[in-house]
Amino acid sequence: MDLQLKDKVIVITGAAKGIGRGIAEVFAREQAIAVIVGRKAADNQEVVDAIVANGGQAAQFVAELANPDDCETVVKAIVAKFGRINGLVNNAGVNDGVSLESGNYKDFMASLHKNVVHYYLMAHYALPELIRSKGSIVNITSKTAETGQGNTSAYAAANGGRNALTREWAVELLKYGIRVNAVVVAECWTPAYETWIATLENADEKLKEISAKIPLENRMTTATEIANMAVFLMSDVSSHTTGQIIHVDGGYVHLDRALANA
Repeated sequence: MDLQLKDKVIVITGAAKGIGRGIAEVFAREQAIAVIVGRKAADNQEVVDAIVANGGQAAQFVAELANPDDCETVVKAIVAKFGRINGLVNNAGVNDGVSLESGNYKDFMASLHKNVVHYYLMAHYALPELIRSKGSIVNITSKTAETGQGNTSAYAAANGGRNALTREWAVELLKYGIRVNAVVVAECWTPAYETWIATLENADEKLKEISAKIPLENRMTTATEIANMAVFLMSDVSSHTTGQIIHVDGGYVHLDRALANA
């Protein structure tokens, strides 16, 4: 299927690693120009080099998105280089464990800047270009907004905000024909997840325990599976889909986990 993404400039935040990298690579395979935005030039460039080596198109821009000024600066730089933005994937963030019991105001607000404020700012600054291109926005969000996790109040609140902004923007941008959708991540195997699981006692057993609770195939979601949905939602093939919050999670959030061992 032709997703009609050839030469479209797609901005992906947090694309140097994990889910963001997977999204960038799938966009490049669909002949889009994957624009990687991340904090470290070397990490960004590694993704660009890998994409180019496989025959794709990519570019990278350095930004600390928790800094509001960087959001405006990086959007301007992208437009200066390419003259357009056809799509925005908001993905960057970190589950930083700012809890209700042991957290504080300063850390809570800092986490919101790292996890949801830049979603708003990147969309705000990219909007004039998205209006011109009749582009789309895809927000990557987490199950924590719906299920909770414990000891991560700020991250859960940020993801609730991401979901709410998805629906709010879908309404506000109807007049421009701009579609806005979200992909919800539950248990997805990434380098960050691998690092976290390794910190636990009996890490292998814990991973098996988690995987056993994922109804479809009792396995973790892959970054590529998240990416495939994000790319589809960005493409014109999903031309009448907007305001949707779609779970790519093997049924983890909504199916009865008793089914996992059926």
